Amino acid sequence: MRKSSVSLDVLLTQVPAMNVAGRRVAPVHGLTGASWRVSAASGDLIAREATPSERLLGVDRRREYRLLRRLPAGTPAPKPLAGTAQWLLLEWLAGECLTPAGWQAAVAGGQLAAVLAQLHRGPRHGYPIALRARYAAYWQASDPARRCPAWLRLQQRFMRAKMPAPLCCAPLHMDIHPGNVLRAPDGGLRLIDWEYAGDGDIALELAALFRGNGLDEGLQADFLRAYQAGSSSPGYATAVLRRRIAAWAPWVDYLMLMWYEVRWRQTRQRHFLRHAAPLRRHLGLPF
Repeated sequence: MRKSSVSLDVLLTQVPAMNVAGRRVAPVHGLTGASWRVSAASGDLIAREATPSERLLGVDRRREYRLLRRLPAGTPAPKPLAGTAQWLLLEWLAGECLTPAGWQAAVAGGQLAAVLAQLHRGPRHGYPIALRARYAAYWQASDPARRCPAWLRLQQRFMRAKMPAPLCCAPLHMDIHPGNVLRAPDGGLRLIDWEYAGDGDIALELAALFRGNGLDEGLQADFLRAYQAGSSSPGYATAVLRRRIAAWAPWVDYLMLMWYEVRWRQTRQRHFLRHAAPLRRHLGLPF
């Protein structure tokens, strides 16, 4: 383990069951960021670190810990055990991330919509999502060699433009994709990786879900039917909800573009440029 393992050891003392001789710490492959499975005779937990690159992306494990603690009982999320700005200890959730077929079934069959409707009915986290602050931080963290006058004008436009009027402010997850949805042994779904969660408009969450996963019109319609059936809030006609989602779409597209651009500068992995290219094209930037 790295130098930061000392702080993890200190944090583990807050979980008495893990403060024992013979516990094992092993990296978890397949999860984003630096994650470790901590095993002891009493059970397992997962330790998630906010690396310097993740903190640059807005990750704060202390905020994530407090946010998870505020979720109502029954929310399909891991239980937080302890947290600092750098480390988060969570209960280990049994299950597997959704396969492409499982994702399709969860979206089309309404199971994911029911989970999201349940989340959106809960009390707010207390941590508003600040898109403009995120744009500003991502701009500073992007590759100067890729900046251009057109991109600067686009950045200034989003920093000055009036945001869409919220339909309903609620707790949002803001990073829902197959890798962040577990199929539990009981068949239910669990949401993991809450590092970008916060309070915001439900239409922003739905725009992020649709745009980030490339859902076609048929899957969007299936999802919205199930979502509206599970929502306790009146007055969200399909046409109204679709208009609000469409209004947030450019803001989501720009957020995704900026995230890919920062990840390119951090890693120099070209697949981030490949993901950024269609977004740059769509937003009228050279690519």
